[in-house]
Amino acid sequence: MRPVLHGDVTAAARALLMVPESAREALCHRMIEEADFADRYAKRLGRPHRLWGNGTLMAAARARPLADEPALGEARYCRCLEQVFRALLDWRAARQTAARRR
Repeated sequence: MRPVLHGDVTAAARALLMVPESAREALCHRMIEEADFADRYAKRLGRPHRLWGNGTLMAAARARPLADEPALGEARYCRCLEQVFRALLDWRAARQTAARRR
């Protein structure tokens, strides 16, 4: 996956706002995996993936409906942002663990 910037996190959180709370964790992990796959695809073939874009989390999120961005004081939005950050940390830790095993 390409480096994660502020806009990537907010786009992913806005996508999470569009689904029921019970579906958010799975969607968040799926968007991260799609971004990672799209990045590897783009590096290998020299063009963006037709569904998931250029390997950014933002492109993977924008493949879905996005809620309008609420204020940071909105509790549901803050929980979605937190969920994105947590999933990114977990994803990175899992990759580091796998790399150490090689």
